[in-house]
Amino acid sequence: MATLRRTNGLHPLDQLRGQMDRLMGDFFGPAGSRYGSWSGERSFPAINVWEVGDDLYAEAEVPGVKSEDVDVSVVGGDLTIRGRRGEAPEEGTAVHRRERGRGEFTRVLRLPIDVDAAKVEATLKDGVLLVKLPKSEAAKPRKIKVTTG
Repeated sequence: MATLRRTNGLHPLDQLRGQMDRLMGDFFGPAGSRYGSWSGERSFPAINVWEVGDDLYAEAEVPGVKSEDVDVSVVGGDLTIRGRRGEAPEEGTAVHRRERGRGEFTRVLRLPIDVDAAKVEATLKDGVLLVKLPKSEAAKPRKIKVTTG
């Protein structure tokens, strides 16, 4: 029977794994890219995508981001969310812990269906960005009349 043991990351094999994860993440793309991260880091912003009727929705958690600091675009089949979060601490401030990232971010998602980019709408409320992505006419289901031959 195998025993699972938690480590504190100081074991040489844990350190090697961490270095390999960082190396692979750098090689295949930075954390938060469309390809994700090998190091297990969560991409920012966290995004949910769902479909209702003729619309696709993407909801992103962007606490601390102002509407003027976020840019949403749809090019081809990709949704791109770019922005800037947080400000530099005031001069003379001693930071004791920083767990919330700050600075610029970009998140690119491949959309599961074609959307009409001209009709995309985005709203930001209470730290949540909601993007409404209407399906393109080609992506909407059509009823096909069956005739007898």
